[in-house]
Amino acid sequence: MSEKTKIAIAHGDGIGPEIMEATLKILDAAGAKIEPIEIQIGEKVYQEGHTSGIKPEAWDILRQTKVFLKAPITTPQGGGYKSLNVTVRTTLGLFANVRPCFSLYPYVETKHPVLDIVIIRENEEDLYTGIEHQQTNDTVQCLKLISRPGSEKIIRYAFEYARAYGRKKVTAMVKDNIMKQTDGLFHDIFKQVAKEYPELESNSQIIDIGAANLADRPQNFDVVVTLNLYGDIISDIVAQIAGSVGMAGSSNIGEVVSMFEAIHGSAPDIAGKNVANPSGLLNAAVMMLVHIGQPDIAAKINNAWLLTIEEGIHTGDIFKPGVSRIKVGTKEFAEAVVGNLGHLPEKFKPVSFGKAKKITIPEYKRNIQKKELVGVDVFLDWPGTKPDELGNRLRALAGDLTLKIITNRGVKVFPEGQPETFLTDHWRCRFVHKEALIHHENPTYYPIDRRQIAELLLRLDEAGFDAVKTENLYYFDGKRSFSLGQGE
Repeated sequence: MSEKTKIAIAHGDGIGPEIMEATLKILDAAGAKIEPIEIQIGEKVYQEGHTSGIKPEAWDILRQTKVFLKAPITTPQGGGYKSLNVTVRTTLGLFANVRPCFSLYPYVETKHPVLDIVIIRENEEDLYTGIEHQQTNDTVQCLKLISRPGSEKIIRYAFEYARAYGRKKVTAMVKDNIMKQTDGLFHDIFKQVAKEYPELESNSQIIDIGAANLADRPQNFDVVVTLNLYGDIISDIVAQIAGSVGMAGSSNIGEVVSMFEAIHGSAPDIAGKNVANPSGLLNAAVMMLVHIGQPDIAAKINNAWLLTIEEGIHTGDIFKPGVSRIKVGTKEFAEAVVGNLGHLPEKFKPVSFGKAKKITIPEYKRNIQKKELVGVDVFLDWPGTKPDELGNRLRALAGDLTLKIITNRGVKVFPEGQPETFLTDHWRCRFVHKEALIHHENPTYYPIDRRQIAELLLRLDEAGFDAVKTENLYYFDGKRSFSLGQGE
């Protein structure tokens, strides 16, 4: 008998212990070669004073096992508590969130009988870094961080996943018509990587119409890869239109450690009542078995689960008179799946995962670009309401630089602003080289040095201005690498 794979498990909160017990019962009956090692996470750990929801010793177990099957947890209300999911994902480098969504029509109600989509979401960057600041009385900011290696890694993973699992098409979802630097970088990398997979169809959609198309015509999609926030939103949309968010599982894949979980919450209102559907966590466990090299056991469980759904043995969340045959609880549903092990569904296509699929991503190779400093954006907390007054004062303080533009919430207000523009107390003031050709469709900038910026900030401070933030403006390989203001 082959050696068992050690996995870390967490029973979680709310319905977590019930669905974990049901899932482990099915895995054991199916002959899964695993050795669960329990760790404590969630509400009780938060209340013991661990603001991340996980004890220090649990990290060692996760690093040893490299596999984590997690039931949902409850995060206490109030400030100071960090998201455990975000903490685990970022700390352990779980860069890819993979959420398969599929229709179980006619047994689970849906308007889209033909739906089989995998959402692959970047898991570590974007707005989810949670870097936020209040800068003025009126204005706060959240930094959207997108990196070249992070984007390349998730995009390449999406194409490798499509190749490994016999998928035909990969679609990128972006908003680079507005965010030309961040989403633009992601889209450019997608187009570059796609060329390495000529056998796979590839395309891109703007996220707003893309999300609408997913909800309206999901049959036109196969694998979708996108940024963190967009992926969080559309994965729930697709899971819901497939029939039930409560039945979807997901994997969080890292280069060393991977985590598998249901995508639903802990549902404390139904905890302990033997009514929860364990399908989400069970589907996550199936993904885990494929990941650790037990695809045959994974298929055995998946087919037994499909047959149970086919037979109309349903928990209350999906029970429908006339379609369902027996309404069961958590334990009884697990027993029905166990009873169907070794049998295949008749109406659903039987699942086969083939050989174990190990997706590897090559090490990122950094391309060093020539970097030139050509200006600075100084963000001011200024309570005035007249952009021309601010602009004239700043021009007098520019020294050997020149004030190119002032924007308020991204809209140009100086020079030649419009009187209808609504103003706050947060002003972006762009200073560049005096000889820069700035009144042109394609402005040309010239290098400046950091001393000029430091001297500018000193003059602004001495004049009573509150500079709350600065952003240096760069050319990379001779290309402008910063956005223009609206109306600029």
